[in-house]
Amino acid sequence: MTSQTLPLNTHSEKNKIEMIDFYNQASEDYEFWSHDFNMHFGYFIPFKTNLFKRDSMLNQLNAQVIKRLKIDNQKHRLVDLGCGMGATMRYAINQHKNIITYGVTLSEFQVKEGNKLLKGKNGIILKENYNNTSFQSNSFDSALAIESFCHSGHSTKSLQEAHRILKPGGQLVIADAFLKKEQTELCKGGNYAYHRLCDHWSLEKLETYYFIKNQLQALGFNTIKIENASLRVAPSVLHVPFAITGFILKKILSFKSIKRESFHNLKGSFFALLAGLHMKSFGYYIITATKNE
Repeated sequence: MTSQTLPLNTHSEKNKIEMIDFYNQASEDYEFWSHDFNMHFGYFIPFKTNLFKRDSMLNQLNAQVIKRLKIDNQKHRLVDLGCGMGATMRYAINQHKNIITYGVTLSEFQVKEGNKLLKGKNGIILKENYNNTSFQSNSFDSALAIESFCHSGHSTKSLQEAHRILKPGGQLVIADAFLKKEQTELCKGGNYAYHRLCDHWSLEKLETYYFIKNQLQALGFNTIKIENASLRVAPSVLHVPFAITGFILKKILSFKSIKRESFHNLKGSFFALLAGLHMKSFGYYIITATKNE
């Protein structure tokens, strides 16, 4: 697949093109990370999730996010803003038979392959930008974004669009890595890990969790809850070196070359682990907010 030819007028546009190419080329690699194509980290609960079975933790993060959406028995419209291959959508459909799910992504590969996995289910993935969708205002009961808003730098535009398309009283849940302090306050090692992580995973930047809280309040969200889930997520992050080693060995033993985008992804995973070790600078948060009635 070739790169899209768009004018590189801003860092944001350049990052978007790199992100699209990255996911078009590397999405299939995530099957090694997750049989269900979960393209995110996991959530560990002692005696409930298996520390040695990664998908058990990855699906538990899906469960934690879906639980916070407060889905009842009524007809429910859910949108996944940056849905990847639709793993969270499929999980939600399996848990709640009364929902209709929509997912948006800029990756043509994810649209094509994700919709194959959703065949026969109440869900569809559309090629759209979550900062500017074609959905009508006030049309969704809930919205979620798992490790996706970071690709646009946790932009206010992302939050504005989520607010626009949610019905009054609708729930928004964001699960993502955030800074605990301003980037200018990061130590040398933390700053190095931050920039390498953003570069290799095509992240425009990371914002602080308190910036997101302030923006949500300004936009008209209430009942905003900030949960530090770092210790729950950490066990799945520790799977990274083993997953990288296994992926490389599998490619070598099958005499297959490793694509440039795959190397980029592997390096990004390593720097995610490195960033996670700077616990005073980085954290993983689940943020829940309700649109004003």
